Amino acid sequence: MDRETRLRNVFAGIKKEVEAGSLPANVAAGMQEVYNNYKNAVIQSGDPKANEIVLSNMIALLDRVFLDVTAVNRQTNSSVSGLDTNKFMTKWNGMPTTAFYELLLAILLSFLCALKRRNSYVGNMPLFIEMEEKLKQGHNIILMSNHQTEADPAVIALLLEARLPYIAENLTYVAGDRVITDPLSKPFSIGRNLICVYSKKHMLDDPALVEMKRTANIRALKEMAMLLRNGSQIVWIAPSGGRDRPEAQTREWVPAPFDLSSVDNMRRLVEHSGPPGHVYPLAILCHDIMPPPLKVEKEIGEKRIISFHGAGISVAPAISFSQATATCENPEKAKDVFTKALYDSVTEQYNVLKSAIHGKKGFEASTPVVSLSQPWK
Repeated sequence: MDRETRLRNVFAGIKKEVEAGSLPANVAAGMQEVYNNYKNAVIQSGDPKANEIVLSNMIALLDRVFLDVTAVNRQTNSSVSGLDTNKFMTKWNGMPTTAFYELLLAILLSFLCALKRRNSYVGNMPLFIEMEEKLKQGHNIILMSNHQTEADPAVIALLLEARLPYIAENLTYVAGDRVITDPLSKPFSIGRNLICVYSKKHMLDDPALVEMKRTANIRALKEMAMLLRNGSQIVWIAPSGGRDRPEAQTREWVPAPFDLSSVDNMRRLVEHSGPPGHVYPLAILCHDIMPPPLKVEKEIGEKRIISFHGAGISVAPAISFSQATATCENPEKAKDVFTKALYDSVTEQYNVLKSAIHGKKGFEASTPVVSLSQPWK
């Protein structure tokens, strides 16, 4: 059976399941939307094999989403508690998660503005190399980052894997529960190491579930503590509690403010884990690839717009809590100063990436604080 026929069969099966009531219409519409947007993005890339790439990647992706939603014995994840680390999962609907990870990278690579061309950048690559050396020494690394798309983990992996495959493959992500409950978000998480928590932005969506969510988050923190005690862990967390959105007045994208309690919880976990720990501010710019809804949505089923565009990440030197707050006599003030130092660094790096990618200044956007490179070359 050729690929075009296979894809037609997939969509025919989707239509049949909707008519039978076993597949929600909004999920089916989302699958069609992802296919159409992905196809347009790949065609925009100018790849001479665009049609072949679309058919190959979308058949694999939609097949898995379809099976995940309709499988008779599917276990519904209506809640998340504690650690959900995908490296302990061997398969997702028959496909090994390692293979799915490779598929996701292939999907993103085909419309991420050419990692082998000119419009994506990494800031301060020597610091990423420094991190890997510290991991080899048994240290823990925490990346305090802004967050822009569901594809952030794969974007980070794509930008680092050529030079630092260990970090690309072994990063653990602190993620919201929707990454394993939303059928069209789940594929971006399969194959990744995850610790799932309930975001504060959705904590009060259903008053009856508030206590359960809080208890689940406490368990997740305990699992995180156990993980860090082993050392050699690198963990990504977005202390804003969700994805960035454009400002209402300017419509400019900026990193969302960091939540003080989230920063402090991670800081204390690292300090009490045993092995040496380091907190680095990380900036990521990739919202054009698959921007979130303009407002936080309570219901699952957001639209996913995919486009062909560049992306960038940057890291700044680790920030020491004791050094950053040496002059603070008030403990609460110290927490605020530390959180602000991390956020300000992320914002500064973000503006350099923005100048390089959106301002089209490329390497000329580099500053004494952020040195841009393309390590895949």
